[in-house]
Amino acid sequence: MDFALMWESLPKLLDGAGMTFQLVFLSLALGFVVAVGVALLRLSPFRAISSIAYAYVFVFRGTPLLVQIFLIYYGLGQFEAVRESFLWPFFREPYWCAILALTLNTGAYTSEIIRGGIQSVPWGQVEAARACGMSGPLLFRRIIFPVAIRQALPAYGNEIILMVKSTSLASTITILEITGIARKIISQTFLPVEIFVVAGAIYLTINFVVTRGVRYLEHRLSPHLRRSPEPRPVLAGELAR
Repeated sequence: MDFALMWESLPKLLDGAGMTFQLVFLSLALGFVVAVGVALLRLSPFRAISSIAYAYVFVFRGTPLLVQIFLIYYGLGQFEAVRESFLWPFFREPYWCAILALTLNTGAYTSEIIRGGIQSVPWGQVEAARACGMSGPLLFRRIIFPVAIRQALPAYGNEIILMVKSTSLASTITILEITGIARKIISQTFLPVEIFVVAGAIYLTINFVVTRGVRYLEHRLSPHLRRSPEPRPVLAGELAR
């Protein structure tokens, strides 16, 4: 093991962490918006609407993310209508193609997580809110959605971790995030083990922080999981008062 090379490559790989964070945050933020909309469509009583949402979820959950990235980056450019449209400056950039692929992918998975959270909301709370005169939008904003997010948080934490690791696939379309820079260094040094060990350690550190952050949020949003303080023993003198 060339420890000197590992130490020298660390700052270069950390520079790629900034691009990794951008891919993760943008795709998760946009994907969450998509997921909420798709989850509501999946719960729609209209079969045609729910079927469209189901088809989207089925396709993006059933195909590899790498194939989705290639189809968006390489596939759309072969259509003349796309090349001549106002969207071409967007689709010809690998960065935005990666964001789009990651967003659609995490939106499909997250929509099922949110849908499960919504369906797990106790019906008694919904009935109580309706008895208090809450309308549909207010009921969703004040009761259903907060409870659903709290229920879905552990599963969504896993999705965040998966997205951090999935950003490594963006290196296949020339984006220099952590894995992309690692591959560039390996092409110059021909020492893949040392470089990938350092890159793996960076991913591990990021996911460790994510895990702790999700656990903290779960603790804060679930008061019933918090430990109650230990009862203080009552002294004999205090009983006499």
